[in-house]
Amino acid sequence: MKLATYRFNDAIRVGQWDEKTRTVRGLTLDGAPVTDLVSLMAVGDRLPECTVSDQALSLGEISLLAPIPRPARNIFCVGKNYVNHAREFTRSGFDAGQSVPSDAIPDCPIVFTKPPETVIAHGDPVWSAAEITSSLDYEVELAVIIGREGRGIRKSEAMRHVWGYTIINDVTARDWQKKHKQWFLGKSFDTFCPMGPLAVTADELDVANLEVKCWINGELRQNANTRDLIFDVPTIIETISAGITLRPGDIIATGTPEGVGVGFNPPKFLRSGDRMMLEITGIGRLENEVR
Repeated sequence: MKLATYRFNDAIRVGQWDEKTRTVRGLTLDGAPVTDLVSLMAVGDRLPECTVSDQALSLGEISLLAPIPRPARNIFCVGKNYVNHAREFTRSGFDAGQSVPSDAIPDCPIVFTKPPETVIAHGDPVWSAAEITSSLDYEVELAVIIGREGRGIRKSEAMRHVWGYTIINDVTARDWQKKHKQWFLGKSFDTFCPMGPLAVTADELDVANLEVKCWINGELRQNANTRDLIFDVPTIIETISAGITLRPGDIIATGTPEGVGVGFNPPKFLRSGDRMMLEITGIGRLENEVR
């Protein structure tokens, strides 16, 4: 099922998205409107118990929000998880941790986080931060939404903990990433995590075969497939959960493919007015402008 979180008549609602009519119908659970996705996961997946409204709302009648507008915890993110991107990043000179080609491909998942305040919705502006960075970059990523709590999750059991998927744009200030020799600050400015436009339940997608694309001002920059991941979703979940309890509503971004701005010579960094369009099979298109 494809789900949207949206604002209608000053109230936040969750509804079922119909791709053919491009409308959304609100969900009701136990006689009350569903107002957040996490409530459907907190005590087991209650989505099958929901009823769907007869009222179909068009995009012109609602304001789309991020699927989980304010995550309860930081977003988990995996760095350098596509071979060609790992190599382009090392070549760029902005990878403070590695500088020679032989070190480009990680032996274990590289994990960092972005705070909840970074999350914005489809259509919201991304801050150019021109006063403090000259190296603004984009990264299209498949994001996993955890639906079942667990710690010490084995790879063989990992997919049972996945509720669904969405898209995030891991916007990055590359100069901060390099200068501070870690990734948190340069990836955590306000608005640096556009998310959406929809959340799609795990049964709808083959996570091992999804096209991952990004256009900047209409130019196709990133074009890959999740089968190219160095560390697949079960491996990532096993790694993070080894010592950290994953909870319903946690979000894990799985890494970006080749074609980010820093990978070009010279780099193609973002400027105010640039439009980013990200697309992943079955989830839709996430669009945001730099301002």
